[in-house]
Amino acid sequence: MELATVQEAAATTGWSPRMLRYVEQRGLVVPRRSSAGYRLYGPAELDRLRTLRTLLDETGLELSDVAVALRLRRERALHEAVDGWLDGVPPAPPAAGAAGSADALDALRWDQERHLRLLRSGQHSRNNVKEAQ
Repeated sequence: MELATVQEAAATTGWSPRMLRYVEQRGLVVPRRSSAGYRLYGPAELDRLRTLRTLLDETGLELSDVAVALRLRRERALHEAVDGWLDGVPPAPPAAGAAGSADALDALRWDQERHLRLLRSGQHSRNNVKEAQ
């Protein structure tokens, strides 16, 4: 099996070396490492990078959107918290010792509050437009 370096992977997938490192940091594609610590991309990683590039180009999604979707698939507690948020159910407190659960719920609470503020400001703006008519 042939492994590609960062430069080779960038040349064959349409990503810059800097973006490949960012994609790895976001957990979307995790290459192997050589004994010297260099990133090495196998066929599966290269295919995933190409698929990701096509997805972003064709849908207009941002890389952060895909990262959130992937996190939702990987982290059951986060997935359940988002489902509850969408259903209007307050999130349950995290189980004792659940790593990352509190951080995920804090982030969701902050995001929910942000969305509520935006909705309120949108309602306020819509009322101002009606009054002006």
